Amino acid sequence: MNVPADLKYTKDHEWIRIENNIATIGITDFAQGELGDIVFVDINTVGKALNHGDIFGTVEAVKTVSDLFLPVNGTVLEINPGLDAAPEVVNSDPYGAGWMVKVEMSNDDASGLMNADEYSALIG
Repeated sequence: MNVPADLKYTKDHEWIRIENNIATIGITDFAQGELGDIVFVDINTVGKALNHGDIFGTVEAVKTVSDLFLPVNGTVLEINPGLDAAPEVVNSDPYGAGWMVKVEMSNDDASGLMNADEYSALIG
């Protein structure tokens, strides 16, 4: 299982990369594996200020739909434009081209996030 050490993680299986006050967010390798073949990503929250734990979109796989939860407080700045035409990139490259949103954090409180070791322990 791929769990990059330079990212933070949530119990809901999102990953987050924080650079200054911009957070890039996606779902983990574990999550995409559990979901199976991803066929659609629905995110329409650009420009919206959301709180930690709010749903920022959904990801649809062949057999299920799963909510996406924001791991920090902030405003959604950008949605990955490539996901409309190729949602399957979330399966093939979840930590790279499969990122989902960029968020301007409204505060720097990322204290509830797990590091790679803690997330690895969570998923076993």
